[in-house]
Amino acid sequence: MAHPRSRRMRALAVPLGLALTASLGFLSPAATAAPQDAPAAADGPLLSYVVNTTPDHATVGKVEKAIARAGGKVIVAHEKIGVIVVHSANPQFAASVRTVPGVASAGASRTAPLKASGTTDVGKPQKVDLSRSQLAAAGRTAKAKGEEPLEPLQWDLPAIKADRAAKVNPGSRKVTVAVIDTGVDDTHPDLKPNFSAKQSANCVGGVADTSKGAWRPWDPASDYHGTHVAGTIAAARNGVGVAGVAPGVKVSAIKVSEPETSLFYAESVVCAFVFAADHGVAVTNNSYYVDPWMFNCKDDADQAAIVDAVGRAASYAQRKGVLNVAAAGNSDLDLAAAKLPDASSPNDSTPVERTINPKTCWDVPTQLPGTVTVAATGVHKLKSGYSNYGLGQIDVAAPGGDSKQVPDLPAKNGNILSTMPGGDWAYLAGTSMATPHVAGVAALLKSAHPRSSPQEIQWLLKEQADNPGCPTGETTCTGTQHINSHFGYGIVDALDAVKK
Repeated sequence: MAHPRSRRMRALAVPLGLALTASLGFLSPAATAAPQDAPAAADGPLLSYVVNTTPDHATVGKVEKAIARAGGKVIVAHEKIGVIVVHSANPQFAASVRTVPGVASAGASRTAPLKASGTTDVGKPQKVDLSRSQLAAAGRTAKAKGEEPLEPLQWDLPAIKADRAAKVNPGSRKVTVAVIDTGVDDTHPDLKPNFSAKQSANCVGGVADTSKGAWRPWDPASDYHGTHVAGTIAAARNGVGVAGVAPGVKVSAIKVSEPETSLFYAESVVCAFVFAADHGVAVTNNSYYVDPWMFNCKDDADQAAIVDAVGRAASYAQRKGVLNVAAAGNSDLDLAAAKLPDASSPNDSTPVERTINPKTCWDVPTQLPGTVTVAATGVHKLKSGYSNYGLGQIDVAAPGGDSKQVPDLPAKNGNILSTMPGGDWAYLAGTSMATPHVAGVAALLKSAHPRSSPQEIQWLLKEQADNPGCPTGETTCTGTQHINSHFGYGIVDALDAVKK
């Protein structure tokens, strides 16, 4: 997580070619004074805001009127969770609206002005270094073994027994994993058979656009992250390319990254969680943090409003039966430490060095209540060098790749091989790559236990995980053989997911 993009996307890339009842504790009670009737100023930068209210029709209606008086324009109102997305050029907009009765919190979701119309990987994508003839030969060999052509290069599948699980239960077509990310190229031959367009959308800006192809990457050359994640989850076993952890389930795309900057703002992520919940998604994959703050602190009104808004949406999704899985991040930070450095926030304007308390400053959506937090491992079942960790902060671990942990032949590359836009494949590394392994196993669990709640699926993930324990002499690993700071409850097990 040394680079801004790596921090945000939670992946160390090598592409080819937010239950938030607890978040309310972050908020101070809203004042009850009425807003001023004087004309609102409009001489500041045009920003996007989230205004969080009591979720009822009457209150939302009254707040919307107050928003207009304060110089704001309502973009969308998620009445069921009490989150309103607003644009305003009034520098005093948030301070004014916070005094409105019924408003729990309000704040800017960004520090840079809106432009006309974030993830966690590490590094650049690395293409598969094979000629067409070599690919063809590899395909023939793999087919004879009942594998996908590039499956011998996927050390990560046997690492969690996903290759064996596929022979027992590849997953149900009734289960969909939504990739909340930079968009997905659904035309890829490995993704097309399992892609669910009906459960896909472009949520950038906070309003869901379900028109055909709206969910695809803005720029396939740079916005490859979501497509790579999708392949790890559900690339089909169809005789082409790679295999996913759950090759029988469906995968959908909910695009939340801004064009050009690839930033993930709160209003877009709120839209994504609500959309997933209302469209029958079983699992969401979140390999990013909500920009522009790597950690959102309770003593800052804007950041507290972000936690509140995204937390409400994530909690709504959980109540509707969705399990949210999120990347721990790529900064090699102990999330259980008393304090942590953050020199990258805000990442949409001028970063300021600060020291934060992770108990009161949250990585969103990773540290939201009910979210499964995922650390990354390499081929030797050691924590990946870049992966965040922390006793009581990591739930489970999964293969995310590590260039310093090299697999045996024929794999050679210690990173994760998956799909890329344009029908290609490439290696990437990061907690972004670990998270879809967990999302895939969660989808297998949901397939085997269709009536299980998100809480029950999370419990099964932890109960079935295999914990290698702390490596000898590794001082950053604390805890026990069963629960520790590097692996949480352990490395997920796909075979147990379909057999137990």
